[in-house]
Amino acid sequence: MFKKEKYIKRRNDLKSKVKNGILLFLGNNESPMNYPANPYKFRQDSNFSYFFGIDRPEFAGLIDIDNDKDIIFGNDFEIDDIVWMGPQPKVKDLAEEVGVKNTKPYNELCSYLKSSINKGQKIHYLPQYRADKIIEISNLLGISHDFVNDYSSIELTKAVISLREIKDDDEIREIEKALDISYLMYDYILNNIRPGIYERELVGGIEGIVAKFDSLNSFPTILSINGQILHNHYHGNKLEEGKLLIIDSGAESLNHYASDITRTFPVSGKFTQKQKDVYQIVLKSQVETIKEIKSGIKYKEIHLLASKIIAEGLRDLGILKGNVSDIVENGAHALFFPHGLGHMLGLDVHDMEGLGENYVGYNDEEKRSSQFGINFLRLAKSLKPGFVLTVEPGIYFIPQLVEMWKKENKLKEFINYEKIEEYLDFGGIRIEDDILVTESGYKVLGKPIPKNIEEIENKIMNKH
Repeated sequence: MFKKEKYIKRRNDLKSKVKNGILLFLGNNESPMNYPANPYKFRQDSNFSYFFGIDRPEFAGLIDIDNDKDIIFGNDFEIDDIVWMGPQPKVKDLAEEVGVKNTKPYNELCSYLKSSINKGQKIHYLPQYRADKIIEISNLLGISHDFVNDYSSIELTKAVISLREIKDDDEIREIEKALDISYLMYDYILNNIRPGIYERELVGGIEGIVAKFDSLNSFPTILSINGQILHNHYHGNKLEEGKLLIIDSGAESLNHYASDITRTFPVSGKFTQKQKDVYQIVLKSQVETIKEIKSGIKYKEIHLLASKIIAEGLRDLGILKGNVSDIVENGAHALFFPHGLGHMLGLDVHDMEGLGENYVGYNDEEKRSSQFGINFLRLAKSLKPGFVLTVEPGIYFIPQLVEMWKKENKLKEFINYEKIEEYLDFGGIRIEDDILVTESGYKVLGKPIPKNIEEIENKIMNKH
């Protein structure tokens, strides 16, 4: 939890943007694994956390702009709860820690909202991503659950994004705390990767590091020798000599700020020449695009630069052919680079994605493309100081996608389908770092994690 002055300022900044009405923020409840008393580890809603800071279940925060009043709704623990959980802080004490003077029992939230509606006040709430909260909004406001998100407040959504997208120094420090954990996770991988073990053994090791810091994974770990599957959460494969291992993982700080790092390592400790050739293309695209990050540039332009570097490299290998600009303009490179270059990072690993990707990464000036590949770009708009984003280019050989495009003779003037046959068992490569946009350019956050071929090979081969 930050100092209460930060939460007060955030709420006041929000009031200055929305102007009137009721701003409703529902915290998360416990989520049962298989019965109510056996829940998953609790994770607070990011928007509630941003404005109200209390990291406990069954709370709601309300900002009554018209009456200049902030209220926390929650219930004090009773003796039956204390028997199992020990002494717990009072709601009023938790509220005081985040600068809120007014508290009410949770069951009074509904009557407060109904009274506000009767007075003609507008109720603003954000899009909901959990079924229990959709139902709660439905019950509180008398909206059919099918239409709850249709009636969410665009005005509030845009206001929240405008605040959350700019990270202050405290938030950057939180992200770097998460990156400190990531550094240890990847150091563990480099020291333990070897043929003959199973993916799950490495996953257990790095997730144990996260647990050691009483942290959470910022998303389910992606660790696989089948790197051509972009979000592969299966961890049952045995590591084999000659294979590449993609690891895309992250942790959270205790205040829930995320890290998101990807590396690709050779299982045997040495890249083959073919692997080196493709890896160097991805690395070049990542390093060169990071250098171009600065305030005012559209991230779509950075994505297109990465696409051109990848297209040029694959053309030099004989996999693509023709003019690089034509290859990218027609989307032929997306057969191998079928995702966006990166996304916002903060309290969510895909920061604020629950509020709507088109509001977070796009605006009236920059609209989403319909072309395969770039249509998955999560961030396209102009960058501002304080943005934190990922840069994660990749090259993948996805047999099913290659087969489909080949049957359709799709973009055959740019794609050498015969040459691709040599790479169908290659897998994939992705490299990702977390970048802060500064007033003067950019900063790569966190301790450097090996990504150059020589340092990766030296680290793995000299681990013993």
